[in-house]
Amino acid sequence: MQFNHDFYAGQFGLERETLRIDKNGRLAQTPHPSSDPHITRDFCENQIELITPVCHSVEEALASLAALDKTARETLDRMGEQIWLYSNPPHFETEDEIPVADFRGEHASKRNYRELLERRYGKRLMLYSGIHFNFSFSEAWLHELQPGGNDQECKNAFYLRLYKQLCVHSWLLVLLTAASPVYDKSLDEDNTAGMIRSRYASMRNSERGYWNEFIPILDHTDLGTFTDSIQYYIDKGALFSASELYLPIRLKPRGINTLDNLAKNGVDHIELRMFDLNPLTPLGIAPEDAEFAHLLILYLSQQEDFTFTPAMQEEAIINHQNAALYDLHGVTIHSIPILEQANTILDHMYAFFEDNDRSRQVITYERQKLQDPISHRITGSIYQIKE
Repeated sequence: MQFNHDFYAGQFGLERETLRIDKNGRLAQTPHPSSDPHITRDFCENQIELITPVCHSVEEALASLAALDKTARETLDRMGEQIWLYSNPPHFETEDEIPVADFRGEHASKRNYRELLERRYGKRLMLYSGIHFNFSFSEAWLHELQPGGNDQECKNAFYLRLYKQLCVHSWLLVLLTAASPVYDKSLDEDNTAGMIRSRYASMRNSERGYWNEFIPILDHTDLGTFTDSIQYYIDKGALFSASELYLPIRLKPRGINTLDNLAKNGVDHIELRMFDLNPLTPLGIAPEDAEFAHLLILYLSQQEDFTFTPAMQEEAIINHQNAALYDLHGVTIHSIPILEQANTILDHMYAFFEDNDRSRQVITYERQKLQDPISHRITGSIYQIKE
């Protein structure tokens, strides 16, 4: 299909979580070193989270991430520390080495929230690190897609349809970017050590990863029913806030990320949260993988709408977790072997982007990972290094 520039244009942002380690490879115990809002932390004080400003291409977002990465590394180098560029944490003795992020003053509520998470999930779970990919379509394209498309109600409906498609297909991005097959035994219990080859290609996307204690079932009829269904879980005490909804896709508003802001002002952009840190690349993500995320969003935005039933929502989570397995034998998506299903989608995308040579190159790059998953997936390369 042929699309104009407005279809490919949009706003991009990357968020990269990592841990800080000292010269001995242990979790750094020093205070977070930066006051730059683009160099912050998430759950624990010994994290470094890089948040790019809004960019206008994948290339610009990666360049911005590279600049932040350079600044962070230079700062840590002066402290005798480094960035740990793996999704699974390094060795630690006990959870005492995982200090909750020390937000103070007007941001003290952030610390209080993290202490609530600590009591519910423990600290270990919060050490998993990854990359979030944020994207919004250009207003020009939304207007062209449907007259009045820049009206917020139409925009909300468009992003909600895309959200459902991405939830159903999140397993594909896990399959293609999983990169955390080994971990230190201390992630299982205190005062233990030793490298473990897990049964997962991505632990943080697996059943052992970042999930709620229940399967949230949401109402996707419109944005109002969607936010109300999240509020239901908050009111009953199952969630502390919407930020605790640990699904791989999020709809986010402009400005402060609260449920009230989303309900009142509508969707501004969509966030993909499943990317492992790729330790084989300097920035933790290969340019082709970031480009593919963009292409998948574009492709899925043009697919037909559907009713996202409770059964389908549960199945989407199961598929996501199964795609995180290292051994994919017997894993199916809609009763079709997962590799066959993945190749079918990539074939459809290849045809969809028939007028864009670069898009086809990126899709070919991803397809090659599926020819021999054991050696060509990122996890296979990491296993070879560990050997």
